[in-house]
Amino acid sequence: MVRPGHRPPAALPPHGGPPVRLTVAQALVRFLARQYTERDGQRRRLVAATWGIFGHGNVAGIGQALLEAGGQEMPFLQGRNEQAMVHAAVGYARQCGRLSAHAVTTSIGPGATNLVTGAALATVNRIPVLLLPGDTFATRPADPVLQQLEVPYAGDVSVNDALRPVSRYFDRITRPEALIPAALQAVRVLTDPVQTGAVTLALPQDVQAEAYDWPEEFFAERVWGVRRPRPDRRELAEAAEAVRGSARPLIVAGGGIRHSGAQAALAAFAEATGIPVASTQAGKGALRHDHPADVGGIGHTGTATADGLAREADLVIAAGTRLTDFTTASATLFRNPAVRFVGLNLDPYDAHKLAARPLVADAAEALGELLDAVAGYRVDPAYEAAYTSARADWEARVDRAYAVPDEDEDAPPTQAQVLGLLDAVVDGTDILINAAGSLPGDLHKLWRPRSPDQYHVEYGYSCMGYEIPAAIGVALAAPGRPVWALVGDGTYLMNPTEIVTAVQEGVPIRLVILDNHGYASIGGLSGAVGGEGFGTAYRFRAADGSYGGEPLPLDLAANAASLGMAVIRTRTIGDLRKALSEARAADRPTCVYAQTRTPDTVSGPPPAQAWWDVPVAETATRASAVEAREEYDRQAAQRRRHL
Repeated sequence: MVRPGHRPPAALPPHGGPPVRLTVAQALVRFLARQYTERDGQRRRLVAATWGIFGHGNVAGIGQALLEAGGQEMPFLQGRNEQAMVHAAVGYARQCGRLSAHAVTTSIGPGATNLVTGAALATVNRIPVLLLPGDTFATRPADPVLQQLEVPYAGDVSVNDALRPVSRYFDRITRPEALIPAALQAVRVLTDPVQTGAVTLALPQDVQAEAYDWPEEFFAERVWGVRRPRPDRRELAEAAEAVRGSARPLIVAGGGIRHSGAQAALAAFAEATGIPVASTQAGKGALRHDHPADVGGIGHTGTATADGLAREADLVIAAGTRLTDFTTASATLFRNPAVRFVGLNLDPYDAHKLAARPLVADAAEALGELLDAVAGYRVDPAYEAAYTSARADWEARVDRAYAVPDEDEDAPPTQAQVLGLLDAVVDGTDILINAAGSLPGDLHKLWRPRSPDQYHVEYGYSCMGYEIPAAIGVALAAPGRPVWALVGDGTYLMNPTEIVTAVQEGVPIRLVILDNHGYASIGGLSGAVGGEGFGTAYRFRAADGSYGGEPLPLDLAANAASLGMAVIRTRTIGDLRKALSEARAADRPTCVYAQTRTPDTVSGPPPAQAWWDVPVAETATRASAVEAREEYDRQAAQRRRHL
C-alpha cells in the first residue's frame, strides 16, 4: 500500500547503476556542481557558487543541501537583498564571458518577488543567472500557507509566476522526477549564447525536502559546448558585396563583440579596411581608446565623431548590438537616404533589425570570414583622414572636460573632472562599473578604456542599485584587479546593502559616491522636457510646497562607514586626487565620498550629440512645456523607418 504523500521511485533505465537516494534539493546541488562549459578549449565550471538568503521556503531544502554538500562542492555566498544577489551574479557572469555563472536561492513570497528586477536585467543583457526561488507547497497540506498569494481563478499560480516574463526558461518542480528534464533544459538555456538570460526553477518547499532514488547518470559530469556558428555562405557573400559597394561605412560594435571575445577579430577587420568603429554602451572597449579606428560611443550619449559618421554613413555594420533607441537616437541618427545595414548577430531577431541584410553568426567567426571575403577593400584615404581629424578634435574636448585649472585645486570637482582624476589613477587592470544616472552619459562620451573589459556599464536595463553588488561579482571573477563602483547619491540610496557582503567576504571593491543632492540625471531630463526638475531634488519642502528648501542633511559617507567600509571624505579636487590613489592601493572595501558642483560651460562634459525620444506633453499651460514640445516636434520629424 502506498502511503499518502509517498511517491515510489521511477524505474531506472536498464543500463543504470545503483540509484542514489537524495532529496530534490540535494540532487539539484550535486547536479549543478558537475556541469561545465567549454569554448575554444577553455573549460569552466558553469555554476561556480550559490548566493542565498534563507527563509522557511528554502532553509530546510536548498539550505540543508548546500550545508551537506560543503563549500568545495558548492561554494555559498550570503547576501542581504535578493535583487542585489542577482546583480552580483550578473556581474560575475559578464566578467567571465558568460562561460561561468552563479545561482541565487531565496525563500517564498517577498524573497522570490525581489528577484524580478534582477532577472529582467539579466535577460535584457543576455547574461546567464540561475534563480532558485522557494515556492508554496505542491501537496497543499494547508492552503494558504505563510506568504502565499491566493489566486481565486487558478490554484497553481504563485508569486513566482511573476518571473515568467523575465526568464528565458521557467519551470516549477512539482514532483521529484520532474527535476531531471527541467535541470537539463535549464543548463541548456544558460549555456546557449542566443537564448541565455535568467533561468528560473521554482522549488515548492515540500518537494525540495522530498527524497527520491536518482539515476546515477544524472550526476555524471557534463560539458556543454558553447558554439561559435559560422556565417551562411550566401549571407556572407551579400555582406561582402555591401562592404565593397560602400564609400562611407561604419561599424557599430555592441556587447556581442565582448561576449564572443571578438575584440582581436574586430581590430584586424578595422585595420585592414580602415572602417571606423563606434561602440554602444555594452560594446565600449571593444577597441582600445587609442586604436586609430575607434571613434567612441554612438547615439544619444555618443561622441560628435561617431554620430557625425553615422549621419552620413551609406553602410552600417551592426555587430553584436540590439540597436536600442539610445544607439539609433530614436531612429533619427542614420540620415543618409542611401544607408543600408548589415546585421551581424548570433540572434536572427537582432540581425534583421532596420531591414538589415542578416549575417547570423558568431562575431569572431563572421568578422574573420568577412575580412577574407573583402580582401583588398579599403575606404578612401580622404574618409579615413576626415574621421581621424574629427577624432582628434573630440579628444581635445575630453581633455578640456577633464582639465583642472590651478585655481580650481581647492574647489569641488565637476563630475567630468572626477572621471579625469580617476583616468589619471587607473591602468588597464582596473574595471569601472556603472549603470544609471548621469554617469553613463559622461562615461560613454569621455572615458578612455584601456582594456577590453575595463568599461562595465549596464545600460540594457540601466538599473539603479546595480553597481555595488555587481562590483562584488566582478571582483570574485577577477581577483586581484582593482574594481570601482561609481554611483550617485540616488543610486547609492537605492541599494547599499551589499557593502556588508563585501566587508564580510573581504572583497576590496572601491566605491566612489558622487553626491549632488538628488536625481541629477532625471532632473536634467525633466528640465529638457518641460518638467522643470519637479520631484528630483533631495531637499526639504519650501513654503510653496515644492522640494525647493535646503538640502537634506544626508551623510552617505557615515552610512557607508556604518556598514563597515573604510571611508575617505573629500571636499576639493586636491583631496579627491589623493583619495583615489589611496583607495586604489587599499586592501579592504573602501569608499571615496565627493560632493560635486554643477558643471560650467568650460569644464563640463559636451552636451548630447544626438536626440532621444522622451514624449513631451502635447497640451500644457506652462511655458517650459510648450517650448519643449516645439523642440520635440522638430526632432521627431527627422525620425525615419529603415525598410
